Amino acid sequence: MSITEALLRPLLATAPGRPLITQYDDATGSRVELSVATLANWAAKTANWLAEEHDIEPGTEVAVLLPAHWQTAGILLGAWWCGAHVTAAPASAAITFAAPGAEPLPGVVAIASLDPMGRDLGTPPDGTMDYVAEARIHADDFLALTPVSGSTPALAGSTVDDVLADAPTRAGSLSLTRDSRALSTHPWTIPDGVLADFLTPLAAGASLVHVTNPDPALLPGNRATERTTVDL
Repeated sequence: MSITEALLRPLLATAPGRPLITQYDDATGSRVELSVATLANWAAKTANWLAEEHDIEPGTEVAVLLPAHWQTAGILLGAWWCGAHVTAAPASAAITFAAPGAEPLPGVVAIASLDPMGRDLGTPPDGTMDYVAEARIHADDFLALTPVSGSTPALAGSTVDDVLADAPTRAGSLSLTRDSRALSTHPWTIPDGVLADFLTPLAAGASLVHVTNPDPALLPGNRATERTTVDL
């Protein structure tokens, strides 16, 4: 079973409408909230696009060079749904996801707009693809045909089994539960940041409030508005 199946399916079955990720950007003043179902739809669209258009299958390397963002969450979960091995190494990856303005990268490159409302780029840089425009036309459900074994590499060399054991352990050490609302300002570095600040609250079924470009003066207000219960 893939990481995405293991972590998202229980939430989809019990509370598809509850907030899963709330994304703040203190530099722009934006706030976007995604439910379990909405994030799952983006993950499914991503997985379908990767599998159908780029032949991503269990063990295929996918490089993700993106900041913490709800689009990044959809990309990570979509890649894992296919069984991809997420790394930060474009040279050996079948496809690399990068942010707008990234330096030229080798191979197949998809640019994530990182627009808070999910708008696409319009015109991607030469030699790249527009992730949002490409992925959003695909189906909202991913019906995997190839099973993902627990020994499949999933995150910078760690296997599916490794990740599915580590994330819940970390969640338990923080006493995270489905009633928790966890605040994070940390980058989603690979592998440590993704594991600690994305997968750990997801494994607990907790709601994640992530603040990009955090302004220390605004954080108390963010905590109060979102009624967060723990800082990651």
